[in-house]
Amino acid sequence: MVCDECGKNEAHIHIMQIGPDGRIEKNLCEECASGYGTTMFTSREKSMSVNDFLKGVFSSAAEGEESAPARHHELVCPNCGMSYQDFQQTGKIGCSVCYDTFRQQLEPLLRRVHGSSVHSGKIPHRSGGALELKHESEVLRRKLQEAVRQEEYEKAAEYRDRIRTLEKKLDQQEGGEADGDR
Repeated sequence: MVCDECGKNEAHIHIMQIGPDGRIEKNLCEECASGYGTTMFTSREKSMSVNDFLKGVFSSAAEGEESAPARHHELVCPNCGMSYQDFQQTGKIGCSVCYDTFRQQLEPLLRRVHGSSVHSGKIPHRSGGALELKHESEVLRRKLQEAVRQEEYEKAAEYRDRIRTLEKKLDQQEGGEADGDR
């Protein structure tokens, strides 16, 4: 496939850009792609490169930690050897151990980007309703504790009764599944 920009070199990079004019797809050679990537985000006031965007995201996470500005730059993952500074430059994590090593710096960033730093996931359909009932029971237990703490005993009694009902359903489901497996 030939590059859409220069029409000379072989295209190795596929770029999809979604904007107000719709979706634009381009196949570019490495030379044209390197120039194309300098202004990926544009607005009426100014244009911004991908590198500037990532640098802004990562540096604002670091600004929240003014108490120890140089400490996180010295952090190095014991597993892959990646430093936090390497992460800031590339925007990529080296391995799973990096998440633990850089946890203090990553949590504010993840909260800002994803809205939360905890992954709750989805409940698989195959598990039946057991996981859903357990999750609902846990939520009700937290509400029960909060109601007792605020001395709202009528609400607490409602939560207690709902938890008991859920536990009975859960026992029936688990008992039914165990009988069916024999």
